Amino acid sequence: MDRPGFMASLVAGGVAGVSVDLILFPLDTIKTRLQSPQGFNKAGGFRGIYAGVPSAAVGSFPNAAAFFITYEYVKWFLHTDSSSYLTPMKHMLAASAGEVVACLIRVPSEVVKQRAQVSASTRTFQIFSNILYEEGIQGLYRGYKSTVLREIPFSLVQFPLWESLKALWSWRQDHVVDSWQSAVCGAFAGGFAAAVTTPLDVAKTRIMLAKAGSSTANGNVLSALHGVWQSQGLAGLFAGVFPRMAAISLGGFIFLGAYDHTHRLLLEVGRKSP
Repeated sequence: MDRPGFMASLVAGGVAGVSVDLILFPLDTIKTRLQSPQGFNKAGGFRGIYAGVPSAAVGSFPNAAAFFITYEYVKWFLHTDSSSYLTPMKHMLAASAGEVVACLIRVPSEVVKQRAQVSASTRTFQIFSNILYEEGIQGLYRGYKSTVLREIPFSLVQFPLWESLKALWSWRQDHVVDSWQSAVCGAFAGGFAAAVTTPLDVAKTRIMLAKAGSSTANGNVLSALHGVWQSQGLAGLFAGVFPRMAAISLGGFIFLGAYDHTHRLLLEVGRKSP
């Protein structure tokens, strides 16, 4: 990838990440509290809906930037003809690689954010300090495997679907989709991917919120899913599905629309610069 493309992906990804995380933070808090093992009301209900926002604000720019740099680079590296049947596979591999890299930044931010969301009376920095003191760096990466196992299936659905919808829309109107059209495709792709991966999100939340030393805290996704199934059944596995779908559909609209618009704008500026 040339330098303008690299920088455009970095900045556009960061801008899109910050935008969507801050705008949709209240919905994310509600979803986390619905999935909390202590229950929605005990986890805070509708109180302190912005608890944990400093952690999200700090992590969102580098997290999204890392994802899109990796995503665009792998797409470029695996370049295929646009009509090739291998194109969806290229998008799947690129999205998976992007998630593995981005989760190195996302998981510590997510651990602190989710604990703050269910402990609204405790300051974010205090939660961060307590994790380091009680569990060390390993505590900040608790749930890394479950997060990657949630994000890769999510991206395997979302990004090929997004790219395919854009390609179909472009073909139907005989020109490349506008940024708002890309955003609409992102909303549909995100909402669908969110629905089918909700059980993995529930497992990730339970692992991150579990008490240190408990069996759930070990990070075994299947064990966490089995525990939820035994105690709450299908409803437990899909706890928070509607706020998750709403947040990610709207998030897909903002995130992918903002990324597409900012990326095009930066590339245009790069071409005009001497």
